[in-house]
Amino acid sequence: MGNLLCCVQVDQSTVAIKEHFGKFDEVLEPGCHCLPWFLGSQLAGHLTLRLQQLDVRCETKTKDNVFVNVVASIQYRAISDKASDAFYKLSNTRSQIQAYVFDVIRASVPKLYLDDAFEQKNDIARAVEDELEKAMSAYGYEIVQTLIVDIEPDEHVKRAMNEINAAARMRLAANDKAEAEKILQIKRAEGEAEAKYLAGLGIARQRQAIVDGLRDSVLGFSVNVPGTTAKDVMDMVLVTQYFDTMKEIGASSKSSAVFIPHGPGAVRDVATQIRDGLLQASQHNQS
Repeated sequence: MGNLLCCVQVDQSTVAIKEHFGKFDEVLEPGCHCLPWFLGSQLAGHLTLRLQQLDVRCETKTKDNVFVNVVASIQYRAISDKASDAFYKLSNTRSQIQAYVFDVIRASVPKLYLDDAFEQKNDIARAVEDELEKAMSAYGYEIVQTLIVDIEPDEHVKRAMNEINAAARMRLAANDKAEAEKILQIKRAEGEAEAKYLAGLGIARQRQAIVDGLRDSVLGFSVNVPGTTAKDVMDMVLVTQYFDTMKEIGASSKSSAVFIPHGPGAVRDVATQIRDGLLQASQHNQS
């Protein structure tokens, strides 16, 4: 009906290309237009001005000889002021964009190691966008944005990378565990040293108390019992301790049999040996 009335409708976000006897005439904006076909006017086609997206998967090789699939997403649209160039100059816009993307990616990625390629995704995307912008603007298209959405190494390479990362993390965990055990051992050794030091202080104070008690006993006995000497008092103390020791050995359930000389003579011998040892030590210190 529209053709019979020489009227055409152009939808929103779309332009139409008008020709006159096969030659470009003008670009028709959205709305209703008169197109007298009997005067040689005709509609060559429509061109959308909407934003379009093209996903390109490109296989290439990194500097360390790892094959990867780089996935780029190109967002582009036709420029309304250059609608005639966009309509007439390119027959397959998507193939043209894909060719430029392949060219830039295969020129950029081989200069990078695999790890650097992951880190410099934005630089690769910027290089692709700059190249596309220069090339496609001459054909009436605008490159809105270029994204490198994924870099996919071979499955075996990904597995090897995961194993390397796992080994590195296990090594760090082992170092931390060893450091913790080292600290525990140091603290344990410090605690044992402190305990032994305190035990030594306790034994020294115990012996000092024993010596003080013996001295007080000797002095008190000498004062209360006239005619006794310090030697007599010491012999009596040694006998008392001797019998106390025998009592403790006999009362202990875990003690084994102990055979020692028994009798007053043995006590006298023990006392003599102790005194001789003390005298020898005193003479050695004086010399």
